[in-house]
Amino acid sequence: MASRAARWLGALRRGPSLKKDGEISAGRGGSGQSLVPSRSGTDTRTGAILPKPVRMPFGLLRVFSIVIPFLFVGMLISKNFAALLEQHDIFAPEDDDDDDD
Repeated sequence: MASRAARWLGALRRGPSLKKDGEISAGRGGSGQSLVPSRSGTDTRTGAILPKPVRMPFGLLRVFSIVIPFLFVGMLISKNFAALLEQHDIFAPEDDDDDDD
């Protein structure tokens, strides 16, 4: 009985989630919220162990193949824009000689 109450309270804290058949489980939320399927447990109500989640092959390689080119493009854009600002004297660092010798 206590585990059933704890599971129900845990579902209320987590909020709504999708069941395998697409229904919304008990929890907070209105009809206008978008639901993201989540899996917070490792077993079913009957005690059966759920299968392993699907792993994305080459996941880290995919992340780096997107992040590195976009960082490079962003660096080029910012470098060219800084040169444009300095060329038009919108933002030009002043060369102050602070030598008081």
